[in-house]
Amino acid sequence: MLRDDLKQAQISAMKAGEKDRLAAVRLILAKVKDRDIELRTSSKPVEDDALVTEVLQKMAKQRRESIEMYESGGRQELADVEKGELAVIEEFLPIQMGEDETKAAIAAIKAELGAEGMKDMGRVMGELKARHGTVLDMGRASGWVKEALQ
Repeated sequence: MLRDDLKQAQISAMKAGEKDRLAAVRLILAKVKDRDIELRTSSKPVEDDALVTEVLQKMAKQRRESIEMYESGGRQELADVEKGELAVIEEFLPIQMGEDETKAAIAAIKAELGAEGMKDMGRVMGELKARHGTVLDMGRASGWVKEALQ
């Protein structure tokens, strides 16, 4: 399980004295714990690995956006810190689907749902997220779905 892998990474980072890695792993664990607390009131249980993966994907997206903003603002030292955190986060993410695989999945869902135009984008995106949400960057997939539906 991803949660156990994170805890093991925290212990190994402590033993090895890797302060940056330890800080990033602790940050991930804190975000996962926050998400657990949010879901306590939810009536619908969420599978643990899916929850951790969702948190990791959100954190990775935030880091990518921050890196872009820092680099455009001339703050390379802050961008480097974010890149370090992103590298640690990506270690725990499942291997993401490639562009060809994603486009094939989009085509299959489009054919299955009978989607023909932009009005069906929500249905296609919903199904894509349900089936492949943990191994797919939904931001990039959104552009490919638009392209497929035009």
